Amino acid sequence: MIGSEWTLPQGFHDVFRHHFTEVGQVRLHHVAGGRAGAETVVLLHGWPQTWYAWRKVMPGLVEAGYRVEAVEYRGAGESTRPAGGYDKATMAADVRNLLDALDAGQVHLVGRDIGLMVAYALAAQWPRAVASLTMLDVPIPGTTVWERAKLDPQTWHFGLHRQRDIAEMLVSGREYDYLSTFYRARTKVAGAVTDDDLAVYARAYAAPGALRAGFELYRAFDQDEQRFAKLLQDKLPMPVLALGGELDNGSLITDMAREAATDVRGAVVPGGGHWTPEENPEVLLEHLLTFLPSVGAVRSP
Repeated sequence: MIGSEWTLPQGFHDVFRHHFTEVGQVRLHHVAGGRAGAETVVLLHGWPQTWYAWRKVMPGLVEAGYRVEAVEYRGAGESTRPAGGYDKATMAADVRNLLDALDAGQVHLVGRDIGLMVAYALAAQWPRAVASLTMLDVPIPGTTVWERAKLDPQTWHFGLHRQRDIAEMLVSGREYDYLSTFYRARTKVAGAVTDDDLAVYARAYAAPGALRAGFELYRAFDQDEQRFAKLLQDKLPMPVLALGGELDNGSLITDMAREAATDVRGAVVPGGGHWTPEENPEVLLEHLLTFLPSVGAVRSP
């Protein structure tokens, strides 16, 4: 595979540290930086990613005065990979327990793709712990926008990933080739994700049990739809920012957010594809640094 090292902004490791925290039966890996006691922004990546998806956004948030926690949910990156528990409500409980362990207080959640599903489940189940929610790039199960997305040819992989053992057999040993197809098909900003970046993700998902854990996220979608249908009966009380790439899901993310929340501020990222934090980090930061100060957070949930 191409590349052997992360490609990180200069001085990244002077600001951010890697941590491992036991929460129940899993150990979560999270990369943190910023002043202790500051308002905390929790970043939750998607599939097929790790915390590394946020590398271009994290320094700007810290420079703006926030504490940042980029969390790898169960099964991803260096977090442990249990056999089960990949429904998003259970995964949200993992993150909630992590925030309790960190004494993070009320937090700002930012999630994309699968990470957005986890973030929504956390915000819906523990709304007092969440000052704001930022929704990026994909719809959440249980919404009408989600039902439309399932019919989109771009979601062909949903069916494959749900085939236990078959998906693992077909992709194992071909992680770089398989995972890179998703990035290359849905990246619209040239050079935003390099071959070296793709190699970082491929190595992570080539680790023992990592492919299976990633596919289990999709195998839990039926369970997620049932659970979210109940959660969606009560709209989120906190402010929500919704962003979608112009050349991907665009304004559909805002439409979806309005199914889930009452206070929604939405925008389309010009020229953007599916991977907003990597393709358009400056635009994302601009939106976040306008949105988050308007909300504020408190130190105790």
